[in-house]
Amino acid sequence: MYVMHVVGAAVSAGLLMGSLACGGGSGTAPPVPVGPAVDPATAGTVTVMVKFEGTPPAPQMMRLEGDPKCVSENGSPERADESLVVGENQALQNVFVYVKDGLGAFGFPVPTEPVVLDQDKCRYTPRVLGVRVGQPLSIRNSDPLLHNVRANPTINQPFNMSTPLEGVSFTRTFATREVMVPFKCDVHAWMTAYVGALDHPYFGTTAPDGRVVLGNLPPGTYTIEAWHETLGTKTQQVTIAAKESKDVAFTFAR
Repeated sequence: MYVMHVVGAAVSAGLLMGSLACGGGSGTAPPVPVGPAVDPATAGTVTVMVKFEGTPPAPQMMRLEGDPKCVSENGSPERADESLVVGENQALQNVFVYVKDGLGAFGFPVPTEPVVLDQDKCRYTPRVLGVRVGQPLSIRNSDPLLHNVRANPTINQPFNMSTPLEGVSFTRTFATREVMVPFKCDVHAWMTAYVGALDHPYFGTTAPDGRVVLGNLPPGTYTIEAWHETLGTKTQQVTIAAKESKDVAFTFAR
């Protein structure tokens, strides 16, 4: 039910250990959209701003000496934890923002181009990302060392795959909507990522300025949810008319 490919290195299939069932792969045709398409002539935009309230705690430092190659790749024996990243003007990064409900019966074509989750300098990059149900998620190893990829969804099929060499990659697809799916590396305990799998295109992860723009939304009333890995979730309802733009603000605190 999946397709695995190796990029840049000849690695035997026996090295890539793990579950073989995960709801499809890049060789599986994406779902055909059911329902009417959004009319761009009437679509609007919701711009979401997410901020942290108060003084952010100093990040914990993660020790990397357990793998000398990680120390070499980072140029340091330690690195700041990225579970809470606050930028200028209290902008909160790595918040997954999406339309939780309200879209009704619209149909949305599924992209065939993969979303990439990289293992680079002994960290997952990006840390928080989204992918469509049925869209390939390409997971690759850009480090000259061993990693593995363990995904622990509660609805979709879990998988645990080795990426033993630089240049190795494989693809997975999610069969069902799920927010969020945690990813870990069993070789390096500090490596964490989260993937949101959605059946529509209205999602994004906050940039350094704390913003996500949800464009091409049909007129309607929506529940917008903001998810953060340590601070939890918040929701707001917003109504947009034809060609209307609205702002939504979320504030998280410890």
